[in-house]
Amino acid sequence: MFNQTLLRRGTRLAKSHAGKTPKEHVLDTQNGETKMSFSVNTNNGANIALQYLTATQGQLDQTQSRINSGMKVANARDDGAIYAIAQNQRGQVAGYSAVLNSINNATSSVDVALSAGQSISDLLIQLKTKALAAADSSLDTASRQALNSNFTALRDQISTIVSNAVFNGFNLVNGSTTQITALASADGTRRITTAAQNMKLSGAIVTVKSTATISTQAKASTLVATIQTSLTNVNSALAKLSSGAAKFSIQATFAQKLSDTLTAGIGNLVDANMASESAKLQSLQVRQQLGVQALSIANQAPQTILSLFR
Repeated sequence: MFNQTLLRRGTRLAKSHAGKTPKEHVLDTQNGETKMSFSVNTNNGANIALQYLTATQGQLDQTQSRINSGMKVANARDDGAIYAIAQNQRGQVAGYSAVLNSINNATSSVDVALSAGQSISDLLIQLKTKALAAADSSLDTASRQALNSNFTALRDQISTIVSNAVFNGFNLVNGSTTQITALASADGTRRITTAAQNMKLSGAIVTVKSTATISTQAKASTLVATIQTSLTNVNSALAKLSSGAAKFSIQATFAQKLSDTLTAGIGNLVDANMASESAKLQSLQVRQQLGVQALSIANQAPQTILSLFR
């Protein structure tokens, strides 16, 4: 009898809500009391729990992505403005990488030229020694021939050094080029140059002829002054090359420092704070677990309606 009465009341309750959209967890105030309605069609509690759980999951995915990549702005979707700034700075860093490569190539070419010039300077000192010895009128023919043979071998060695002083296709001591140029700015608009120094025989720097000999006392005496002039010119040319190498070195140091500064700036913009992200991950994982439990409880709420029909 009691069950039939409860069933009739449940039926009347269902009919009274037909065609309506009831709301769950809507608070009605009547006679100073708070009442809660029940619905099998809408579960607002579950919807709210699901919204919070979805938001927590989104934050958790974002935090895990930052931890995996080490970056808080890994792409334009994360933060378009910051990403654009970072990409522009990355372009600058890439440009300075090219600048450093250009400067390093030019520096190596100058270093090769310096090595060649130093060897030529040493050879000129030896040639001067031989010429002075051959200028002695008391030498016999055999001794003079021996000195001359040694002299010509040293003279020809200068030509060998000059022709082999090549790096990356550049030879700064054989007259094939007038200067070497390197990039100085990331946009390629500014450059630094170093003048080449032609140290070939019979040239403006090494004035010793390619056919010079000390086969006679007169020739040897004349060559002493010529060799000394050449030696002075070569040493002056070495000083100029050295100044050029210093320019490249200073610019390379500056470009490296600027690149490092830009890289640090990019890091400040896009790198994630791993300590902060780790703490946030722990918090979000707890919130996720609580959200799952809250959703489970909310999903069970409509089950209480069945008790009305028992």
